[in-house]
Order: sequence, then C-alpha cells, then structure tokens
Amino acid sequence: IPVFILAGLLVHCVFLVSIFDIYFSSPLVHGMTPQQTPLPPPAKRLVLFVADGLRADSLYELDSNGAPRAPYLRSILENNGSWGISHTRVPTESRPGHVALIAGFYEDVSAVAKGWKENPVEFDSVFNESKHTWSWGSPDILPMFAKGATGDHVYTFCYAAESEDFGAEDAAKLDIWVFDHVKSFFNSSRSNQTLLSALNEEKVVLFLHLLGIDTNGHAHRPNSREYQENIKQVDEGVKEIASLIDNFYGNDGKTAFILTSDHGMTDWGSHGAGHPSETLTPLIVWGAGVNYPQKVTSQVFEDNFLKEWKLENLKRLDVNQADIAPLMASLIGVPFPLNSVGTLPLDYLNTSALFKAESMFTNAVQILEQFKVKMSQKKETTLSFLFTPFKPLSASEQINLLKKIRLYIQQQKYNEAVSLCKTLINLALEGLSYYHTYDRLFLGLSIAMSFVGWTTYVILVIIKAHTNLTKTVPTNKKKSTVLFYGFASAGMIIAFFLLIQTCPWTYYIYCLLPVPVWYAVVKEIPVIQDLATNVLSLHIGQSIGFLLVCILGIEILVFSFFYRSALTVGLLIFAGWPVITQLWIQVKTKAMIWTLLCVLLAIFPLMPVVGREPNIPLVIAAGLLTLLVSFFSLASLCRSENKYRANEDLKVYFYQMFCVALSTYVVSSTHNSLKIKQGLPVMNQIISWMTLVSSPVLLLLSPTFLFERLFSILLSLMSTYLLLSTGYEALFPLALFGLMFMWINMEQEALQHYGLSLKPKLAVFDFTCAMDITQFRQLHLDDVRRSFFFVFFIVTAFFGTGNIASINSFDPASVYCFLTVFSPFMMGGLLLLKVAIPFVLVSCAFEAVQVTTQLSSKSLFLIVLVISDIMALHFFFLVKDYGSWLDIGTSISHYVLVMSLTIFMMVMNGLAQLLTTQRLGLPRRTKHHS
Repeated sequence: IPVFILAGLLVHCVFLVSIFDIYFSSPLVHGMTPQQTPLPPPAKRLVLFVADGLRADSLYELDSNGAPRAPYLRSILENNGSWGISHTRVPTESRPGHVALIAGFYEDVSAVAKGWKENPVEFDSVFNESKHTWSWGSPDILPMFAKGATGDHVYTFCYAAESEDFGAEDAAKLDIWVFDHVKSFFNSSRSNQTLLSALNEEKVVLFLHLLGIDTNGHAHRPNSREYQENIKQVDEGVKEIASLIDNFYGNDGKTAFILTSDHGMTDWGSHGAGHPSETLTPLIVWGAGVNYPQKVTSQVFEDNFLKEWKLENLKRLDVNQADIAPLMASLIGVPFPLNSVGTLPLDYLNTSALFKAESMFTNAVQILEQFKVKMSQKKETTLSFLFTPFKPLSASEQINLLKKIRLYIQQQKYNEAVSLCKTLINLALEGLSYYHTYDRLFLGLSIAMSFVGWTTYVILVIIKAHTNLTKTVPTNKKKSTVLFYGFASAGMIIAFFLLIQTCPWTYYIYCLLPVPVWYAVVKEIPVIQDLATNVLSLHIGQSIGFLLVCILGIEILVFSFFYRSALTVGLLIFAGWPVITQLWIQVKTKAMIWTLLCVLLAIFPLMPVVGREPNIPLVIAAGLLTLLVSFFSLASLCRSENKYRANEDLKVYFYQMFCVALSTYVVSSTHNSLKIKQGLPVMNQIISWMTLVSSPVLLLLSPTFLFERLFSILLSLMSTYLLLSTGYEALFPLALFGLMFMWINMEQEALQHYGLSLKPKLAVFDFTCAMDITQFRQLHLDDVRRSFFFVFFIVTAFFGTGNIASINSFDPASVYCFLTVFSPFMMGGLLLLKVAIPFVLVSCAFEAVQVTTQLSSKSLFLIVLVISDIMALHFFFLVKDYGSWLDIGTSISHYVLVMSLTIFMMVMNGLAQLLTTQRLGLPRRTKHHS
C-alpha cells in the first residue's frame, strides 16, 4: 500500500506542477542589447509617486459636497498635465504591479508561487538604467529594485516592517514618514557636496512609495473616512514635495512628475483578482515634456466614469500599466528596460514629431530584439524539420518593416512611421507569445494521457482487489516480458528525441510519465477481459443508468466551482435520498432529521461571499449555540450508562466548553477594541494563541468512543474557528457537523437495508478497537455513492462558507484576533487553517463511516481518488492563459484546488485516523476501598 500511495502522491504532484510549466513559465529572455532614443530628452529628472492600493474612482470622483478629494492633483489635471486610467493585470498585488510600472513587463503567474519579497527572476528596470535612483517607502517593495540593479546607484530608505499594522490608529503615518524623509533629504543635500552634484546630474529618478492608502483600505475598507482622509494627506504631501523640488532646482522646468498606483482594491478591502475596482488605477503626469490638458467636446468610453467624475471635457488617455515604463524612459532619455513589453503612450508627450517617431522606433526595435532572442532559443532546441517559424514576422519581413520606418522618418512622414511602428510592436508581441506557447499542445497531450492512464489503473486496482467481479488469472510470463521490453523501448525513443532537442529536464518527466502508467494498465489486460464478460452478462439498462448517474454527480461537482448554488441543488437531492431508496420506511425520525439538516446546509452556498461585511453578533450567536448543544449532549452522555466511562472524561468536555466561551468573548472584545482604534489587546492575543495550541491537546485527552470523540473534535475545532470568523460562516461548522453526525447514523441503516452486515452498537463503538482484516467486506455498488457523498461534502466544506476560488475571497479581518501587523505567511497560514477546519470535520466523519461500515479505508479512498481525478481532468482543459485576468486567475485556482484536494485528502485521511484513534493518557488517581 505505501508504494501505491507514494506513487499516487508523486503522480499528482507532477500533474499539479505541470500547469505552471505548460501554461505559466517565465516569459523573460536575456541577451538583448539596450535601445535608446538618439535625441536629447525633455526632462533631466523624474519623480514617481506610487500610492499603493489607490483606486481610480477614489481619486477622481468628487465628494458628497461636489468638492474634489485631492484638490491639488485635480488642479494639475485641469491646468498643467495629462491624465487617464492605467489598466493593471492580475494578480493585482503590490509586487507584480510595481514590476509592471518600473520594468515594463507583467510578471508571470509562477512568480506568485515564489513569494513577493525577493526577485524570483532577474530583470532590468528604469531604475537600473538611470544614473541615480533614490527611493523611500516600504521594505516589501524597494529592496527588490535595488537588488536587481547592476552597480550601486539605487538607494533605498525604508521604515521598519512592524509599522505596517492593520490595527494601528492611523496608517497615514507611513506616508507622512516618506514625505518628511524626502524633505530632510533635500535639506541635508545642501551641506553635502557629493550628494548635491549627484542630484544635479541628468537621468535621475526619485521614487516615493506610499503604502498608507493600501493599509487603511485593508483595515477600514475603501469607502471609509480613513481611506479618504489618507488620499487628502497624500495630495497635500505631493503638493509640498513638488514645490520643494521645483524650488530646489530653481524652477528650471526640467522635472517630470508621475502619480499612479500599483493596483486598486475591492469594496471589501482586498485585492489580487481581476475586478475593475482592482484593475483600474489613476495616472496623472505633469512637468517637463508632458502634454497640457487637451479640451475635447465628446469622448467615447465603455464606462460612465467621465460623467460621474465631471471630466467629460478633458481628454482621458488610458494606458496599460506596462506602458508607463517606456514613458518614464523616454522622458529622461534612458534605454528602455530590456524586458519591457509596454508601448510608449505618445499622447502624453509634448515634444517634436521627430522625437515621438524616434522614440516609437526605439520602442519597436527593443521589443523586436526580445522576439529575435526568443526565436533563436526555440530554434536551437527544436529539430530543424519539426520547427515551424512565426510566419507574419519572418526575417525578410522584419528587415522590410524596419527599412520602411527609417525611410518614413527621413521623409518626415512621422505619422506613417508611428503607425508602422505600432504594427511592428503588435506583430513582435504576437510572435513572443507564439514561441512562448510553442510546446503547449505536445505537453498538454502527454499530461492528459498520464491522467487517463492513472485513472484507469486505479479503477482496475479497485476491481481486482476489492470486488468479486474478476477471477484471479494466472499471468503469462512470456507475454509480460514482451510487454516490458516494448514499453521500455518506447521510453528510450522518447528520451532520445528529447535529448537531441536539449529539452529542459521537466519535459522528460511529463513525456515519460505515460509510459510506466500505461504499462501498469496494459499488464492487467486479463482483468479487463474478465470484467468485460462480467459486465456484458449484466442488465444493459442498469449499467447505462448507473453510468449516467455517476456522470451527473461529477458534473454537479464541476459546476459548483463556477456556481456555488450547484451545491444547493446537490444537497436538496441528498435530502430526498432516504425517500428514493426507501430507507425512510425503516427509520422515520432519522430520515426526517437528515432531510432537515440537508435543507439547512443548502442555505449556506446561497449566502454572499464571506468577509464582505463583518457581522460579529452572528459569531457570538454561533458560540452560544455551540455551548447550548454541548450542554444537551453532555446531559444525554451522563444519562446513558456506559460502564467503560470514567468521570475524569467529563472534565475534558468542561475545559473545551470553557475554551469555546472564552473564544466567543475574545472575538467580541477584539473587534470592539479595533473599532475604537485601540489596536489588538495583548491579553486577547495571548488567549487566542493559547486556544489555538491547546485545543488539539484537549481533543486527544477525550475518550475514543465514537460519538464522544466526534463531539470533542467539534468543540476543539469550534473554539479555534470562532476566533477566525467574522460573520455567518461561524454557524457553518455546526450545521455541517449535525449533518455529518446524521450521515454516520444513516450509513448504518443503509448497510442493514442492503443486508450487508450486522449492525454494531454505535453508542459503545470504540475507534481504537480496530477490526481485524477478516471482518472487512467486499465493495458493493452503494459504496460508490458513499465515496461520492464524501467528495461532495468536502467540496461543500470549501465553498459552503463563501470561499470563492480566488485569492480575493480571504479577508485579513478574520485573523485580527491573532495579529494585525502585516505578515503574508503568518496570515496566509491562519487563513488556510480556517479553510481546513470544515475539511477535518468531514474527514473524521468519513473515517467513522468507514469503520462502522466495515470497509478498509483503502478501498473507499481509491474510489474518492477516481472521482477527484476525473474532476481534475475537466479543469486541466479549462485552464486559460488569455482573456480577462479574472478568468485566468480563476481557471488556475480551480485546477490547483482540485489537485490539492486530492493530495489534501490523502493527508486528511491520515489526520482523521490520528484524531479519532489516538489518545493521550493522563495519570489517574487510584481509589482505595476502606
């Protein structure tokens, strides 16, 4: 068995990692020559303000009195500069946003997996190309541009990481810190000759990263007074810094200013996905070389923002976020960043037509350079007769286009030159994407073959080992050797082909994986033949009906990833299960309770997504309800006479109930304290962490009788779950546990209904008394339904509490009882724990079902594996890397979720066994009889 499980884990890890290689590998190439416009630039220096987490509408819209939120910036875009919306891409996080702004390329999704802190890939940036860059702000952002720079001309000034506190009185102090430090920097430079001369050179960049707005948005939501006040403070700070710099340089008119944001934020204070509130950010540019406001009579945009913002008469110039890097480079005359894929937005420039055409030509050549490098890389690693080049941009076509553009510039036909440059840029970008996805079909097919092979193999293992459908067939030695050599030689041929083409080592894994998997399947041909004769002797209608029901079940599960309401439909069908199978005739009350609990749980997937509006009274209600249920359960436990039980055991329950009561109190007091801006009380923080650590220990002290251990598991998990809840989801584990409890009872009845075994007494059933192997029975068709119930409940455990398959559904407010200072890994870990708790409940119930229905856990688990693999194959083909960024992000997270679910269920299975069977012994006092 361990060999099989290891193989399964390995295969699934390969499946999981493969999509990052197939769909999302790093698009960067190295070895290009820097391209620079040959004309003198309009500006000597550039000041870049990035207001982290600032939404476009928050900055541009007028407040309730019709006054602008940022009066200074509003006057700039009305009188001095150009404005527009910068469209960002997913993931809308700080790191990829800054990389797009400053390096001009969109970080591939795989960078998300590599963390935000350091450079996962080496890249060139505007800062790197500048003569000197001084930057002030957050320790999460600045170091990555300094680290990537060659030489030491990028200087950083950061505050301490502890300052990023969501529970702080006011996060705007982070921005005030930046403005104060910039002022003192310029004051000190007057007395420092080296610094003064460096500041007076050309090609200088000053970067101010303002994190306050983002932190206030997370803590208080973007519609809050704090967020809007912070915008006003940033506006005043920008005004002071702009006038300070102009005065410092004696108003020489050689400074360009840019204000933008790395990403927006949803109304509920999160970012990461592709909602317009996250992807639309403001862009205001003014100063040297920048166009003045252009008056227009009408503009056509799909949205109605211009009317809302009262800006219909000022020309709105929209750009993609990566276009800002070439804009900065051409303003101060540095080479365009090597990996930039942005197109220079000419409408922002107030320069000669020749400068615009030359800059555009530089831009086109710089992107064409990347295309050439990418093409030569692909050509080197592909056999010449298999290589199909990108037709629209062949070598002759490139030369032809470049000659035409140069000719137009010489003839002073600047508009024609610019439009031809844009055509060349678009072709080069298409070509880059073509070569980047060159091997996709071939790798995708390999993985799909492995998927199908693996699923077939697992089905064969189930049929061979756990059912009576096949007779044992003697193996033919001669045939199996022929088979082995056949498959081995196929593997050698594939490896040889990959070797000639110097493919990366991961390709060997993907392409060779189908060989052993299919070898294992083909070896079992006698089983397949035997099975075929058996199935054909059955009733055809029944077989087809059974298949259709299976397909319908799996499709409902797949659908539930897109529409949570599919789970409601599934649960309502479950509610009717006792009626359909006529179970209710045996047990009327149990069937009634089952139906009621199914309907109750069916309400949760219809509720709005979690974290939109915190509702602490509901969390308190859930805590009190848990205590109420506990009192009733305890009372019934004391009444039922069980000769195996000691009074010591009851103490454990009282401790656990005390923990639940304590958690309920901590949640309400913490959120009240944060409301009045007093931060997180230290006492509450200590209690929260203590509860988190002690609850699993208390659980293991409880008796291992079936209901008592399950009840103890509920209390333990509930005390932690309450601390991580902010709304109605606190009631979810209770409803889920009720249904799981009934499920164990109903499965008992189903066993008797099908006459499969005698009914063990559940009340005195002990998890630790593991049954001996002879008592395991063979699989029955009903066990497929049992496994399907488990997968369905696992999916319900995930989506029922309002998680959507996206980074976006997690609200930092749920970890405020534990910590408020920003720490991505700690917060992520706690959020994962919150997601895992309902899973643990379902897994423990499933463990109980397996034990009480006398099945080896392996056989049921294999059926679960087949169901989840068929789901995963669906999502493998649904993964997208085009279309709106929301679609891309969701399609990846769906696939990753299903694959992780499978790996996760293997882990959960082990964890459930541990939680149900292990017990820590306490030293007992011995009684003396007088």
